[in-house]
Amino acid sequence: MNANADEVMDIAREGHRAYETGDYKEAFRLYQLAADKGNADAQYNVGVMCSGGLGVKQSDSEACRWYRRASDQGHVLAQYNLGVKYERGCGVKQNYAEAHHWYQEAADQGHPLAQFNLGVMYERGLGVGQDYAEARRWYRKAADQGHAGAQHNLGVMYDRVGRDYAEACKWYQKAADQGDAVAQCNLGRMYEEGRGVGQDYAEACQWFRKAADQGDACAQNNLGHMYEEGRGVDQSDAEACQWFRKAADQGHAGAQNSLGFMYDEGRGVGQDYAEACKWYQKAADQGHAMAQHNLGVMYKEGRGVGQDYAEACKWYQKAADQGHAMAQNNLGRMYEEGLGVGRDYAEACKWYQKAADQGHA
Repeated sequence: MNANADEVMDIAREGHRAYETGDYKEAFRLYQLAADKGNADAQYNVGVMCSGGLGVKQSDSEACRWYRRASDQGHVLAQYNLGVKYERGCGVKQNYAEAHHWYQEAADQGHPLAQFNLGVMYERGLGVGQDYAEARRWYRKAADQGHAGAQHNLGVMYDRVGRDYAEACKWYQKAADQGDAVAQCNLGRMYEEGRGVGQDYAEACQWFRKAADQGDACAQNNLGHMYEEGRGVDQSDAEACQWFRKAADQGHAGAQNSLGFMYDEGRGVGQDYAEACKWYQKAADQGHAMAQHNLGVMYKEGRGVGQDYAEACKWYQKAADQGHAMAQNNLGRMYEEGLGVGRDYAEACKWYQKAADQGHA
């Protein structure tokens, strides 16, 4: 290293010391000096400070300019950050192909977050052709470095694409042990269903609870069902309602339908048809077929809402169109009896046949 390069490095180090003490304006000034002289670390740090508005006016476009200068010198962190900017369209026009390029550059240098993001792009076909094998390869590289998200996604690939449930469980377990809530929920599901591991409801509940305690709505809903059915825990409708409500408040359609059912039946809560309808409606509006059917029943019978056969038919139709057998049967009956629709025996037979074809007696 020549004397000039040593001087530039010293300036960059002074910038780092100023940054560490919280003197961002001085840090930016010093980093800028070193960056202008071609120091890649300083160029990256100027980008970071521009991106965060530290010691300088916030500017994503300026951050990208500096990230690119550092990236062109092979700076791995700058390459990763530039990939993120292109993926999100921050400071540059969104461009998945360009994001892929910079993630690739960083991933080839072993950057685990870049490897993970590259896996996501191959899995979803963003900026490249969809390629599950390539996605799995990059997830594996990041997972082997301990990246929890990659471990979870690798588990998903084995679970849903490769159908290797034992391998899926192995990777879910690694991510779950790091506290990844989605992996904990998925591992619970594997124990619940006995896929890749021996069926064990108590173990399933343990993992559902870990994820639920972190606020994972899917796990909260699953734990609610375990309490409702007394699987792996002592049966408790009140406890089931508690978990259904937590998930329902986060917008989980299945939990909203289940909470509606508990109010409908008076299980774990006081029977309240209006409250049941409220939750059925929330789930039905999200396209939940069972909730659409249940809301149809409430309108047909006038429970919690004014009796309205036309509205009942509307919700039966929505659920029936999704293949819900009970809704298909009930819609057939509405056509047979001319309730909310004109009497039409041919249409009734059509819907009865659809329900019968699914085994609905």
